[in-house]
Amino acid sequence: MTCQSPSVLPEHVAIIMDGNNRWAKLHGYTSKEGHRRGAEAARDIVDYCLESGISILTLFAFSSENWLRPKKEVRSLMALFVGVLRRDEIQIFHKKNVRIRFVGSREAFSTRLQVMMKKVENLTARNTGMTVIVAADYGGRWDLVQAAKKLLEEVSRNNVKPSEITLSLFNRYTALAEFPDPDFCIRTGGEKRLSNFLLWQFAYTELYFSDCFWPDFNVGEFKKSLADFSARQRRYGGNSADASNRSASCLNEFPDKPYA
Repeated sequence: MTCQSPSVLPEHVAIIMDGNNRWAKLHGYTSKEGHRRGAEAARDIVDYCLESGISILTLFAFSSENWLRPKKEVRSLMALFVGVLRRDEIQIFHKKNVRIRFVGSREAFSTRLQVMMKKVENLTARNTGMTVIVAADYGGRWDLVQAAKKLLEEVSRNNVKPSEITLSLFNRYTALAEFPDPDFCIRTGGEKRLSNFLLWQFAYTELYFSDCFWPDFNVGEFKKSLADFSARQRRYGGNSADASNRSASCLNEFPDKPYA
């Protein structure tokens, strides 16, 4: 059975790519092979987003907590990152007009990897086809803390008064400030939690949980999830009548009223 393309597409999709290890164990492969197959699945989803007109795709590639995994697995993941950034596929995405951005701390990554990430960002900075945001060494709580620190620095320099702090001002210091909030978040692997991902940005995001392990999450499964999104009615905290007159862009129009 072929899943038809959904009639309503989200502008910004975020994916928690979970299940690489469990997929590898199920099929008798190493953890390294599971992550490699996961990278292939991500490539296919990026291609489909580009073809279908989805503007932004955020991929949760490596969380702040992933450093706690076995050292051998972490080394394999770092080697995979380096390999992906060195491959010809970056040039292919560049030729397809895909912009690539990385969000996260980066400080714990090797200097070599940090330099490669910056080169990829610079290479694709002017591309306008779609944006792929790779969340690496990222955590939602880290994002909130680093935003608060930056804002406090502005207050200490007398550039901002505490009474002037609004939702929109705080948002400017978050990692994804230049992008609209995700309309749709997909988590694969059967778990039903956010795992410290985009806590600020997910205020009104529609959530979808798939039992598929990430390497098995193909374009057909992606279309199925998008069809589910297309059938939903987003209310943004209001009623159905309000929702019909609002779009995802309204989520970035934060009220000017400061916190009480």
